[in-house]
Amino acid sequence: MKYRRILAAISAFSLLITVCSCGKDDEMKSDAENTSVSEEVTESENGSKGSEKETKNAVEKKTTTKVADTSDKTTKTTKAGEKKADVTTTAKKSVTSSTTNAPSGENNSDSNNNNSNNGTDNNNGGGEVNADNNNDAPEVKEYTAEIELGSTPNVTGTQVSVSGSVVTITGGGDFRFHGTVGDGQICVNTATEEKVTVILDNVNISNSNGPAIFINEAKRCTIKSREGTVNYLSDGGKDKQNNAVIFSNDTVRLKGNGELNITANNAHGISSDDDIIIDNGTYNINSVKSGLIAHDDITINDGRLIINGGTNGIKSKGTLNINGGYSVVSGGTKEEKSSIYSEQSFNYTGGFVYAAGNLVTVPWYSENPGVVAAFGNSFDGGSDVKLYLNGSEMVSFQPRNSFRCVMMLAPEISSGSSFRVSVNGKGSDDVTIEDGCKQYSVKLSE
Repeated sequence: MKYRRILAAISAFSLLITVCSCGKDDEMKSDAENTSVSEEVTESENGSKGSEKETKNAVEKKTTTKVADTSDKTTKTTKAGEKKADVTTTAKKSVTSSTTNAPSGENNSDSNNNNSNNGTDNNNGGGEVNADNNNDAPEVKEYTAEIELGSTPNVTGTQVSVSGSVVTITGGGDFRFHGTVGDGQICVNTATEEKVTVILDNVNISNSNGPAIFINEAKRCTIKSREGTVNYLSDGGKDKQNNAVIFSNDTVRLKGNGELNITANNAHGISSDDDIIIDNGTYNINSVKSGLIAHDDITINDGRLIINGGTNGIKSKGTLNINGGYSVVSGGTKEEKSSIYSEQSFNYTGGFVYAAGNLVTVPWYSENPGVVAAFGNSFDGGSDVKLYLNGSEMVSFQPRNSFRCVMMLAPEISSGSSFRVSVNGKGSDDVTIEDGCKQYSVKLSE
């Protein structure tokens, strides 16, 4: 009996020890879980540093595998969140890149690298990175069509049709031409609201039957000589309607930093039923009749023009405006023809203009005085002409046709300045320039 009581006491004591042990295990488990939750909160606030701290604590405290697993999962979630933020930033910078026409792939890569290296401070500098990439990126020009001229033109693009050696532009856009063709033509025939740019890139077009470039219909057509190129256009035949190397029924604008050589065997060099506008470029025009002729207006804003006209050098049936550039013009095989002629107003605001012909239109308006020297007798074409201002030579040229007067317009001319003229080595006395654009009678030395 006494033995049974001793066994019962031992069992009760063992049970008490077990209960106490379970309570401590639960308490330790609870503390560990609380530690994990606390560190998760800390990690959410501190990013990757919280993850590193938790992992370190897990090793030092040798906590349960579950705690370490939870920490790893939390770390992965945080990294995924960081990458998602990078993608968002890149997308925003991609928008910036597209508006500046820079390659988006390069900019995105640079943006991601900068974000990972410098953090959120780089968000403010992202635009500068994109700007640098834009400056380094080569400009890529996309043309509506590119055409290799020849007896059978090769076309890459749209809005173009081909018939024999004639290439017709049928819609708006930018069209780049290069190559050589005999008896070929570029024709522009679009809807009235279409805008067309013809880019000449080392082109040589001759057409014995009509214009080398014929602009039949377009809202506006621009002919651009590509920078660094030399281009040649010539015509022929007896077409009395489309009677120019470049003939346009509408306004035609010429520009570009290349060179364009025009030989008019039929009649005119460049002719428009509306306006001719020259913005820049180099133009050498030799024509049977007028070098430039327009029914409404001719405007020269800049560029270098050497014009040898058969009848007139420049002729406007409307108005003429010279605002800049450098022009040397001769014309007038007949006594009534002029090197420069404007039926209505002739306005000069800048640039250099030197002209020789039988007659010349004196500017109606000029911001500074101009000079027309009349000789009273005629000199043969090919004579050597020199014009001087205040003792300094301004120009030396050889008019193609006979002439009886010369004109000089230049920004340096002012009231009280002096000029003189020399033809074939025979010079005039110095003449004092008065206000306005005037004609002066000049007698050359014997």
